[in-house]
Amino acid sequence: MKKFKNIAIIAHVDHGKTTLIDAVLKQAGVFRENQNVAERVMDSNDLERERGITIFSKNASFQFQGYKVNIVDTPGHADFGGEVQRIMKMVDSVMLLVDAFEGPMPQTKYVLKKSLEQGHCPIVVINKIDRPNARPDEVLNAVFDLFVELGADDQQLDFPVLYASAKEGIARFELGDKNRDLKPLFATILRHVKEPEGDRANPFQFMASAISYDNYLGKIGTGRIHNGTVTQGEEVILIKRNGDRKPYKITRIFTYDGIHRISVPEAVAGDIVSLAGLEDIDLGETVADIDQPLPLPAMDIDEPTLAMTFAVNDSPFAGQEGRFVTSTQLHDRLRREILNNASLRLEDTDSKKAFLIKGRGTLQLSILMENMRREGYEFQVSKPVVIYRFVNGQKCEPVELAVVDVADAFAGVVIEMLGQRKGELRNLVAGSDGYTRLEFRIPARGLIGFYNDFLTATRGTGILNHSFSGYEPFKGEMNRKTKGVLVVHEPGVSVAYGLFGLQERGSLFIGSGVPVYAGMIVGEHCKDNDLTVNVCRTKKLTNMRAAGSDDAIRLTPPRQFSLEQALDYIEDDELLEITPKNIRMRKKKLDVHARKQDEKTKKNASAPAARTVA
Repeated sequence: MKKFKNIAIIAHVDHGKTTLIDAVLKQAGVFRENQNVAERVMDSNDLERERGITIFSKNASFQFQGYKVNIVDTPGHADFGGEVQRIMKMVDSVMLLVDAFEGPMPQTKYVLKKSLEQGHCPIVVINKIDRPNARPDEVLNAVFDLFVELGADDQQLDFPVLYASAKEGIARFELGDKNRDLKPLFATILRHVKEPEGDRANPFQFMASAISYDNYLGKIGTGRIHNGTVTQGEEVILIKRNGDRKPYKITRIFTYDGIHRISVPEAVAGDIVSLAGLEDIDLGETVADIDQPLPLPAMDIDEPTLAMTFAVNDSPFAGQEGRFVTSTQLHDRLRREILNNASLRLEDTDSKKAFLIKGRGTLQLSILMENMRREGYEFQVSKPVVIYRFVNGQKCEPVELAVVDVADAFAGVVIEMLGQRKGELRNLVAGSDGYTRLEFRIPARGLIGFYNDFLTATRGTGILNHSFSGYEPFKGEMNRKTKGVLVVHEPGVSVAYGLFGLQERGSLFIGSGVPVYAGMIVGEHCKDNDLTVNVCRTKKLTNMRAAGSDDAIRLTPPRQFSLEQALDYIEDDELLEITPKNIRMRKKKLDVHARKQDEKTKKNASAPAARTVA
């Protein structure tokens, strides 16, 4: 009789989840001794490998002492919290990884809260004990305080603790132990992770916690079998969220062997499997026995907090670099994305060429954009805006818990900057290594556009982490001091001579020899107003020219933006043009006269009414 243990690994970003899974799979015998295995084998996506973070949750399994242990690697960044939430329904316990130096971080609090709400009893692993500045005892105390703060019950507070170095492949019951393997971790999983509930003799019940798409098999739903058994070719009922019931036939059943998905003829209650043949299946829906179709409780996913418009590229360079440029192609790609991502929403707008995407954060949305541009899509996006809600008639906004690690010399500057953005300082801890940790509660809109200023103020040394905390009453308007931009006046190709004269007006975003169009943003103005400039201006030819005078032109290297930085930088009247080859900032209205007319209209609207004299 098959026996199962299902566990998810949760942690803050970069605390070592994927590295630990590498070590677990190697020591569990999933790979041959002479097999060449890449680092972070679970990070299968190109973006995950480049950035060193987990973006999509992934399944693996190993055999140990008669049990099949299904292990799920979950994302560590708050923007991908929807991935974590749906995984909680699939597993019976979680392994909470905490860095032995950094301690609990915002995402640690978020993922732990979600696991405790599901009734899971976590296993705590203090990782990176081999760091020279590790402080495992203090971190353990902080973890216990976090459990208490989140309302853990007595059973959850009695959590087992392990001390590990994922990089070295070591886990120990006590810091002073001398073992050099992960056997204590395996033993703890078998001892503390409860076996899946459910009876194989009951009618079949399965819930889809993840959706993928295969060109040959169509939609594939991945999740746990809660009751009963399922065989290939069996007739089942799909119970939709709205109550509709549709009959289907299971064409393929997949389970996990190591990191590979293999086809099997039958699967039983307790196992994590993928089912094909359910072409209309969506996240959180139940697949049930055809004779006794009983639905499972619905899956709750936190609502999005940010919205952004995706639109067809209408710049003068439209269609020159992308393969997929039409509104139909853009809509189909976005619709496919929301089928796989539980925390994204897609809505139509007044325009047939623009669509509203709602998500959990700028990183989540920028990952989607980066994937799309690599696939050959060309489009433009607006500045992210927060989603307000009305609770009991009161306007409320999303609030984030932000943790800032900054050199002592910059702590005052950061406190002042976040204070201007309605941030409330909740805690200040002076570190022993010349760094200070600041904890804030701040409106989500206060963090939009903050990161670039933060890096500049801390000279690139500050570290900012934040996680969604909840909705609170509107904090009032913010006075954001922004600088203007340098906007191209006429199309052409940028020239060193034209750029040289603009360096004293601000900082440039492009070098010479770059094609530009009217309305494109090419730099930051040193004042708070926008300035229309001619970057294509060349030196007039005369027959009186000093030898070597043109050699004196020296341009400062242009300021380069990543996709996330560009999203942070643009304002409400600007757009980000995204193509497979370039990321360009531009004004919504490219014509300079139209922009001036808008400014005049705004000034007239904001001017006080003339006083009537009797």
